[in-house]
Amino acid sequence: MSPEQDADTQSTNIAIACQGGGSHTAFTAGVLAELFENWDEEDELVGISGTSGGAFNALAAWYGLVTGDEAKAAGIVTDIWADIAVDGPADRATNSWLTTLSRFEGAGLPLPRMSPYQNPWSEMGKDRVRSILERHIDFEEIPGYCKRTAPELVVGTVNVNAGVFETFTNEDVTVDAVLASAAVPTLFEAVEINGHYHWDGLFSQNPPIYDLMHQPPERKPDELWVIQINPQELEGEPTSLDEITNRRNELSGNISLNQELRFIERVNEWVESGTLPAEQFKTTEIHRLQMEQGYDASTKLDRDPEFIEELVTEGRDKAAAFLDERAES
Repeated sequence: MSPEQDADTQSTNIAIACQGGGSHTAFTAGVLAELFENWDEEDELVGISGTSGGAFNALAAWYGLVTGDEAKAAGIVTDIWADIAVDGPADRATNSWLTTLSRFEGAGLPLPRMSPYQNPWSEMGKDRVRSILERHIDFEEIPGYCKRTAPELVVGTVNVNAGVFETFTNEDVTVDAVLASAAVPTLFEAVEINGHYHWDGLFSQNPPIYDLMHQPPERKPDELWVIQINPQELEGEPTSLDEITNRRNELSGNISLNQELRFIERVNEWVESGTLPAEQFKTTEIHRLQMEQGYDASTKLDRDPEFIEELVTEGRDKAAAFLDERAES
């Protein structure tokens, strides 16, 4: 697959949506790396979106593709997470402190709270992420690669002032837009873009899907691959405060996703019934690549290298199983 793929080649249009979830989205990095290393040349990526940590992955994959090929995309995605992982004793101590506080908070223990506007570590953390992203991606180059044949790139945020979802697409995906998508309100200051402020896209479309579908007929996705971090189903009843906190966190990350997927399913029904014209609309097959291993919500802040590698490996395994199943169908 290439952004310059021969237009006469019959291909399956693929869109990929990457759900956010902090460090858990290292799972997504593993999924994407495995997918691109084993990409079927008969498939064409027409769009990729992401929110929060999923936005890091979507951007890295897109940039690798438009500046190189599938191998480069896989490499950048995993390299970024290698850099995000804890590096050195001081960073390890900070990581342990943050995850422990998050775990205590989830268990309902009374803890002192501090606004990120009063916490000097907040700005330092944001600067570190900015440095990592700019190390791997030349943001000034992005507009030049936003050609008609390039995949659509979409990053999700929430507009704090207007109280609405706001996505940044293609040439509007700046480093600030990606940082805004990951600006968890309790950890980072809001990011100002175009005169208003933005927070973490987990409060909005998680991940953005509508923009991926809103393309010319020849570019509309035949298949949508959703890389889902938050478990969809749960057995039993959450009873402890920690269990309730975890499930609430999972549900808040899935509500907007399920709403958007339900709309796609409704469009599919309208196309199949003839209510919508087939020459302008098409049915889109939805696939969910879900992280099956359950983790405490506090580990969404955990950047321990071994944990990151565990998630990447789990993502690779999930993608490999998906590709095998798809080849057999």
